Amino acid sequence: MTAVMDSSYPNKALTNTRFSDLKPPLSEPLLEALITAGFELCTPVQAATIPLLCSFKDVAVDAATGSGKTLAFLVPLVEILRRASKPPSPHQVMGLILSPTRELSSQIYNVAQPFFSVLPNVKPVLLVGGSGIKADVNKLEAEGANLLIGTPGRIYDVMERVESLDFRNLEILILDEADRLLELGFQKQITSIICRLPKLRRTGLFSATQTEAVEELSKAGLRNPVRVEVRAEAKAQAGAASSWQLATCKTPVGLHLEYLECEAEKKPSQLVDFLTKNMSKKIIIYFMTCACVDYWGLVLPGLAVLKECSLISLHGKMKQSAREKALASFTALSSGVLLCTDVAARGLDIPGVDWIIQYDPPQDPNVFIHRVGRTARLGRSGSAVVFLLPKEESYVEFLRIRRVPLQERESSDDVPDVVPQIRAAAKKDRDVMEKGVKAFVSYVRAYKEHHCSYIFRWKELEIGKLGMGYGLLQLPLMPEVKNYSLSTDGFIRVEGVNIAEIKYKDKSREKQRKKNLKAKEEARAQNPKPHKNPKAKANAADNTRKKKTAKQRRSAQSVEDVDELERDYRLLKKLKKGVIDETEFAKLTGVDDM
Repeated sequence: MTAVMDSSYPNKALTNTRFSDLKPPLSEPLLEALITAGFELCTPVQAATIPLLCSFKDVAVDAATGSGKTLAFLVPLVEILRRASKPPSPHQVMGLILSPTRELSSQIYNVAQPFFSVLPNVKPVLLVGGSGIKADVNKLEAEGANLLIGTPGRIYDVMERVESLDFRNLEILILDEADRLLELGFQKQITSIICRLPKLRRTGLFSATQTEAVEELSKAGLRNPVRVEVRAEAKAQAGAASSWQLATCKTPVGLHLEYLECEAEKKPSQLVDFLTKNMSKKIIIYFMTCACVDYWGLVLPGLAVLKECSLISLHGKMKQSAREKALASFTALSSGVLLCTDVAARGLDIPGVDWIIQYDPPQDPNVFIHRVGRTARLGRSGSAVVFLLPKEESYVEFLRIRRVPLQERESSDDVPDVVPQIRAAAKKDRDVMEKGVKAFVSYVRAYKEHHCSYIFRWKELEIGKLGMGYGLLQLPLMPEVKNYSLSTDGFIRVEGVNIAEIKYKDKSREKQRKKNLKAKEEARAQNPKPHKNPKAKANAADNTRKKKTAKQRRSAQSVEDVDELERDYRLLKKLKKGVIDETEFAKLTGVDDM
C-alpha cells in the first residue's frame, strides 16, 4: 500500500491539518506539549505518517530532507508509549530509535525532551559511541531504560552485554536515515537487533532516499508496510527551452541550486571570494575527507580577508566532545562557516543556514540531496552551490535526470589568487605543509572510490593543477602519480626550499621534532647497516656497470626457458617409468604450489 502526499501547499511547509485534527486523536497532554513547543499545524509527512503509526501500521517513509520527519515518528512513539496498559518495569524497553550518527542521535534525543514530560514512567537513554561502553553498561544495569535512542553499533553492544534489559514487550522500532544506516555497514548489527525484538510491534523506516537496500530491509523488518511518499512540486526548466513547467523535485521547494565550474588551481580563490562576499551569512562547506577539513580549517583562518570570519571544523575523526562543541558553537552563531565532512550531511537541523557549499562533490550521489537539505528546511528559503572541475560537468545532467536541477553560477574572473598566500604559510609552518600533503593524498584516494566513476574519472585527474589548488610546495611521490602517469601540467614547484628544514610554528612541536631527529641519528650511529661482502659489492657494481641490452635479456630468458622445459621433460619421463610418483612430480615441477 502506498500513500502519496503532494507538498504544493500555499505556505510551502505546513498543511492546514492541525495535530488536534488527526485521527485517531492524540492525547491532551501530548497536544499541549506540541503547542508549548510551537507545533500546531502538521507538515505533509507528519499528517500522513502519524495516523498510520498510531493505527498500528508499519510505514516506510520517503520524504525530502527538512520536511519534519523527526516529529513524524516522535509524536506517534510518545502516543503509543502513553497508551501502554501499565507502566513498564525499570529494565523493560518499550521503544527503540536507531540513527546513523552520534550527532543525529543526540539531536533526536534533544528534540524529544519536551515530550518526555508526558511520559513520567518512561526513562529515555541516549546511547552513542565516542566514550567507553563500560559506563553505559553499568548505568543500564543499575537504573535500566524504557526508551533507547542511539547508533546501531552502541545499541548492539549494549544488547550483547546487558542481559537484564527486556525487549519482549517492545512496542515501536524506528530506523531514521535508513539508507545511511545500511551504507555505513550497520546491516549486521541492525539484523541482529531486529532478530531480538518481538514481531508484534510497530516499525517505521524514514529516509530522504529509498534505496534497494532499504527495500530489502523493509521486507525483513516490516509487516505489510504502508509506503508514504511526500513529493514537492517545484518549477524546473524544461531542457534548453525558455518555458517553465511544474516538475516533481527531490529537494525542498525553497532551495535554489547552482553549480560553479572552475579549474582545480582556482577553486580556493573562488571559495575565498564567495566567503568574503557573504560574511553576514551562515554557511556550511562540505569536503571529501577528514584530512581536507583539517587542512582548510587551518589555512582559511590564516588568510587576512577571513580574519573576521568565524570558521569551525567538524569531522568524524574528532573526539566526541570536540564534535559536540563544534556543532553547538556553529548552531549558536547567526553568521559563520562550518567546514565538515558528510558526518554533518544527514538529518541535522541547524537553524538559519543560508548557503551550502560543496567544495568537493560527495562520493555517493545520494548524499548530495542530504547535504543541500541542511538549508531551506521547513519551507524556508536557502541556496546551495557545488564546485565542479571542467571534466566533471556531466554531473549536472546526471543530477537533472535524478530530479535535482542545477543552474550555472558564473565564476568570478577578477578574484585575488590566494595560492601564493597558502604556499607562504606552508613555508613558515611545517604543520600547514604536512596537512596540505595529507589532504591532497586523501582527496586523490577518495576520488578513486567515487561511486560515479564514469563521471569522476580519477585517471584523468590533473594532479598538477590540483596540487596548486592545495598550495603544495612540491608534489608528493605517491604511487598514483608514479604508476599511472597522471598529468602534472600546471604545477610550479617552489624552488629554494628545503622541505626537511621547514619548522613548526608551534615551538613545543618543533622541539619534539628536533628531539626525534636527533634520536634517529643516534640510533643510526649505534646500529649502522651491515656492509655487504666487499667482493659481492664489487661484483654488484660490475653488474651495474655492465647493464644488459634488451636483446641480451631476451636471449638469457630464452636459455632459461629451454633449460626449464628440458628439466620438466626429464621428470615426465621418470613419472611414466614409475621412478617417481605424481605427488613427487608435482612437488618438483612446482605444480603443488599453485
